[in-house]
Amino acid sequence: MSYLRYVKIIGTMHVSPKSRQKVREIILKERPNAIAIELDQQRFYAIQSPKKLAFQEALKLGKSALLTYILMKVEEKIGEEFGMKPGEEMKEAIYMSGLLGVPLYLIDEDIRIIMEKLLKAPFREKVFLFLESALVLLPIAPSREENSEDITENYKIMMQQFKTRYPYLFKVLVEERNEIMARNLKKIVDDLKRMGLKKPKVIAVVGLGHKKGIERILNSYKEQRFIKSKTNL
Repeated sequence: MSYLRYVKIIGTMHVSPKSRQKVREIILKERPNAIAIELDQQRFYAIQSPKKLAFQEALKLGKSALLTYILMKVEEKIGEEFGMKPGEEMKEAIYMSGLLGVPLYLIDEDIRIIMEKLLKAPFREKVFLFLESALVLLPIAPSREENSEDITENYKIMMQQFKTRYPYLFKVLVEERNEIMARNLKKIVDDLKRMGLKKPKVIAVVGLGHKKGIERILNSYKEQRFIKSKTNL
């Protein structure tokens, strides 16, 4: 049996006003034992802070802050399908974990590691991505008037375009993070089973572009069997 029997992936689209409601409805319906979100520690705190890093402030704070600022702007352009633009649905998942009293897990890769990898990108990819982010030349996100099928199809096209034009960046921003998030979800399930839950239920909220990849990886994992240890009194 695969780990997909324990994990339900919610692929969200920030362009859709229904995404936040969708997250709330599914979580209330499923009543999971744990909720996982596509954030790391740093971005988790960042989305809960009303203050955003300004360019002038980043310049004063040095190289690390400037890289963070540039990456933040690039993230806004390449869109939520690459999981780097947390929105209201992430906040909703955080709120629901508190409301239901279930643990919240941050399953994404550390943003500092992602930045280190991005700095190693081929010069051509870095230059063109910077130009596209500055000139807003990346594919336009689908409008709110489109139905869900059109939006999903457009995301698939955008994803394929990005993969073709930026193979290294696609690997770093999408494929490697899919592996990390799937591995973290597997660990969550295993930990819950060790605690005595026979059929743990985990809800994971991720960007739409990560959904299929994570599901494929989870489906490839062989389910582990755990024997509850006995203690001598």
